[in-house]
Amino acid sequence: MASTISTNPAHAHFESFLQAQLCQDVLSSFQGLCGALGVEPGGGLSQYHKVKAQLNYWNAKSLWAKLDKRASQPVYQQGRACTGTKCLVVGAGPCGLRAAVELAMLGARVVLVEKRTKFSRHNVLHLWPFTIHDLRALGAKKFYGRFCTGSLDHISIRQLQLLLLKVALLLGVEIHWGITFTGLQPPPKKGSGWRAQLQPSPPAQLAKYEFDVLISAAGGKFVPEGFTVREMRGKLAIGITANFVNGRTVEETQVPEISGVARIYNQSFFQSLLKATGIDLENIVYYKDDTHYFVMTAKKQCLLRLGVLHKDWPDTERLLGSANVVPEALQRFARAAADFATHGKLGKLEFARDAHGRPDVSAFDFTSMMRAESSARVQERHGTRLLLGLVGDCLVEPFWPLGTGVARGFLAAFDAAWMVKRWAEGAGPLEVLAERESLYQLLSQTSPENMHRNVAQYGLDPATRYPNLNLRAVTPSQVRDLYDMEAKEPVQRMSDETDSGKAATGAVGSQEELLRWCQEQTAGYPGVHVTDLSSSWADGLALCALVHRLRPALLEPSELQGMGALEATSWALKMAEHELGITPVLSAQAMVAGSDPLGLIAYLSHFHSAFKSVPHNPGSVSQGSPGTASAVLFLGKLQRTLQRTRTQENGEDAGGKKPRLEVKAETPSTEEPPVPKPDEPMTPPSQQQDASAEDLCALCGQHLYILERLCADGRFFHRSCFRCHICEATLWPGGYRQHPGDGYLYCLQHLPQTGHEEDSSDRGPESQDLPMSSENNTPSGPATPVDLHQGTSPVPNPIQPTRRLIRLSSPERQRLSSLHLTPDPEMEPPPKPPRSCSTLAHQALEASFKGWGMPVQSPQVLEAMEMGEEERSSSSEEETEEEEDVPLDSDMEHFLRNLAENSGTMNNYPTWRRTLLRRAKEEEMKRFCKAQSAGAELGGETVAAGPRAANLHEPGRNPKDSCRSAG
Repeated sequence: MASTISTNPAHAHFESFLQAQLCQDVLSSFQGLCGALGVEPGGGLSQYHKVKAQLNYWNAKSLWAKLDKRASQPVYQQGRACTGTKCLVVGAGPCGLRAAVELAMLGARVVLVEKRTKFSRHNVLHLWPFTIHDLRALGAKKFYGRFCTGSLDHISIRQLQLLLLKVALLLGVEIHWGITFTGLQPPPKKGSGWRAQLQPSPPAQLAKYEFDVLISAAGGKFVPEGFTVREMRGKLAIGITANFVNGRTVEETQVPEISGVARIYNQSFFQSLLKATGIDLENIVYYKDDTHYFVMTAKKQCLLRLGVLHKDWPDTERLLGSANVVPEALQRFARAAADFATHGKLGKLEFARDAHGRPDVSAFDFTSMMRAESSARVQERHGTRLLLGLVGDCLVEPFWPLGTGVARGFLAAFDAAWMVKRWAEGAGPLEVLAERESLYQLLSQTSPENMHRNVAQYGLDPATRYPNLNLRAVTPSQVRDLYDMEAKEPVQRMSDETDSGKAATGAVGSQEELLRWCQEQTAGYPGVHVTDLSSSWADGLALCALVHRLRPALLEPSELQGMGALEATSWALKMAEHELGITPVLSAQAMVAGSDPLGLIAYLSHFHSAFKSVPHNPGSVSQGSPGTASAVLFLGKLQRTLQRTRTQENGEDAGGKKPRLEVKAETPSTEEPPVPKPDEPMTPPSQQQDASAEDLCALCGQHLYILERLCADGRFFHRSCFRCHICEATLWPGGYRQHPGDGYLYCLQHLPQTGHEEDSSDRGPESQDLPMSSENNTPSGPATPVDLHQGTSPVPNPIQPTRRLIRLSSPERQRLSSLHLTPDPEMEPPPKPPRSCSTLAHQALEASFKGWGMPVQSPQVLEAMEMGEEERSSSSEEETEEEEDVPLDSDMEHFLRNLAENSGTMNNYPTWRRTLLRRAKEEEMKRFCKAQSAGAELGGETVAAGPRAANLHEPGRNPKDSCRSAG
């Protein structure tokens, strides 16, 4: 074999290409391979087929088999799905390279530009099961032999880039290094195409390259012009990453990894760490790959106390800036934490070097995450269209403690390639954009638990990856603003920071514009005076008015009658989430208390972004437009109710108890709902306006760490708590309910019914749960079923969601009350299978005595044969009889079974017949084994005589067979 490699230079170049561990070595070996084979690199799939045909090398055949199997999927259409489509991919990160591979398999011409000249990121990525299977299908084990060996489910970024780079080169992707993409160059005239603005001076062929599709994977710091990026910032959380040299010694390989230890799960570990080193952490992760990779979340006060930070600046960028971080102290901090976590078994910890030759250790704020408002756009100039898509951190920056970065990045790459395929098929721009945005809505909700279980079927088609897929969730009319035929302003960013003083900007432009839009939308509503973006929204009136303006049919006067500020705000938040698709970013308590003004600005910005194109008529409220009368009515009543409750609060003693507010659902009628009298006692619920309420889980009430926080219906839960109480499946926002009895969360499939099933069988038709008038809705005892209308309200409680009220007209109620809901007394339940042979024979004898003029009862003959079988007690309530199994003699049991078989009764229960026969054989073997063991104790002689041994075998069966089966 060595002689073959030495005589064929192409084989040597291919071996170097497989084993290369540096970016420059990969490129040089591939250039040598193409030169030895006489193939021009960068020629698309035609280059791959030429290399495959000419390189008849044993070590390459397994790789060709894997790539051919992937390319043979029907979705690629044998590499002709995107023939004639020219694509430009910006960025050679894992997501950019993965998107380039998919586009190349579709048959498109792909050019990739990367500003770096080497891969130097040592950080380790967590891999989901489907990503491991996907990379193995691309030949990852061929390029990197240690890929996911054993139980490992991670890989360093550098190794992942290297193996994807090798696959992209083999598939004919044209790659240019050291080239920075700075912008787009529109076509100067009709008939010309889109080009890229590149620096420094690119090759002439690249400078003249005209493309139809641009895929940006350049990271979160660069987004193409026209896209709106939003910065999501939570409370300050400082992450520290450190990479140490992996010497691959025996001692190092034996050190176990730490997949993730959090303080909330192992407090003793972190208390010991604090006592021994003075380091206070929230969590720590240790992965072993090319380096020893550690990532941890440190507390700010600990970093200040240990001298890692000079000063405590309120601005996050200034706090973690290079001027405020002491490198030597940071290195001591990371080395001490890593040494304690591994019990000192890694020996001397030496830092690996980054791209600049410095120790690879850094501190960053991982709560600052960028997210694009849209995933794709279409720009058209002079009749030439350009499809733009985002993938990777350019689309959504991951929250690293959850380990979702590369998995969701690969999903976005697949979705972007599917979008390009639909574009090449001739689908309309709005249709393509609508499908892509529908998939983008699913991206942030994906997890290994809520995707298809069969990872082997994953492919480019979204239906193979997402269950319950709806590609029409976003309609073409909703993405018209993404079809750009004119020049747009440069990309702007929005921020909803909670720990810095930066104002929110971006799609809204400024706070003044947002305030002016809110004032226009709420103008004319009584009691609503929006003067700012904080205190004007505390009473809930303004938010209810905004929701009613956008969707007048969602709110009715009776639904908000007698509600307080907290209830009104919770109702508006829920309606906006379920009906308008606007997810709350703060709780109702925080909005009423005014503790998060920047969060309120970000929340109102969602309304403006979604409904800024809705026309507004300033005189609509006063002119009596549809829904105006009900809007004025419910807001007027809501304002009077708030005034009364405030008056009662002021005049109430400090030690007195407030009566609980109960809003009863009245019978629907055409009359106007009565206005509550001023003298009626009415007080709002307890409004917990404590700003720290968001730090508690709404279900378990325990402290809520930012790593496990999940928002649903305006409330925050632990991710481990937000599961169905029965099946323990992760719940979806809007697809769950909280049971009013036990308070647990249930999915809609396992939601228990409240007391209707067990009581309905004992009641007559007059006691069925039918809608009745409000005066009949009186509380009943514990055994009385709860009426559908009793104690409920159409307004969901902020703590306990309820079902939507079904309103029936008078004719409908009359028809429903006349239905005959009682079961037919003539219908008898199916007979239960007998529990023993004696019972089966009992039924056979009963059937044999029928027609002889004798009543159907147990004959005395059977009683004598049952050898004193005890009488069974029967339940008068259930009217069922359970018989106990009494051990019978083998002859008697054999006689009863033959009686049942001969009478044909046993054929009525085929399943139970097989069960009885199996049990009989088992009992026979037990008695035989018992006899054998007794004989062995007496001297090893087998007991073969006596009446008991004679009954060990069924008639017609050889005793030797039983001995053989028992042995």
